[in-house]
Amino acid sequence: MRGPLLLLAFALALAPARAAETAASSADPTQVRPGAYRLDPDHAKITWSLSHLGFSTYYGQITDVTGDAVLDPKDPAKIRLKVTIGTDSVTGVNPKLDAHLKAPDFFDTAKFPSATFVATAVEATSPTTARVTGDLTLRGVTKPVAFDATFNQAGIHPVDKAYTVGFDGRAVLKRSDFGIDAYLPVLGDEVVLRLEGEFKAVN
Repeated sequence: MRGPLLLLAFALALAPARAAETAASSADPTQVRPGAYRLDPDHAKITWSLSHLGFSTYYGQITDVTGDAVLDPKDPAKIRLKVTIGTDSVTGVNPKLDAHLKAPDFFDTAKFPSATFVATAVEATSPTTARVTGDLTLRGVTKPVAFDATFNQAGIHPVDKAYTVGFDGRAVLKRSDFGIDAYLPVLGDEVVLRLEGEFKAVN
């Protein structure tokens, strides 16, 4: 019985420290530490959706997402963001569809293995949201795209102890703008993107 009791005592001893770490997190974006950040690739993804022949909404994900940012809550004009998206990570949760998505009809990943987004402007839309405008390069085509970002919280991450800033985002674009026009109009042109990201402070 000594083993379980020792483990319980150890857990109880750590509880106050973990509670303090959680309490130190803030949902106030003005308290974010200014500086350089790197997107945590293990906690970054894009969930995409479009109309499937008008019968349903089909969902998939892109999981290879990396990026760097410079954050300054006191001066949004100084905020910088660049994200690289590995298109070969696109999935529709179906092996045959995954292969088709990587083919020339859609992402053509052999020819265009990555896409990039570079922010050009950030405009606050509420105390915890902003409109981020930038240039998206996909399949060799560059177009202006905007997404709505929501600040979740910032603070010391309880697992890796790194100072972390978390965001969600949403964007809507037309795939035909980037030359992805297969099966139009029966397969939806409008694509909704749900964005998730945790940025770690770069020491």
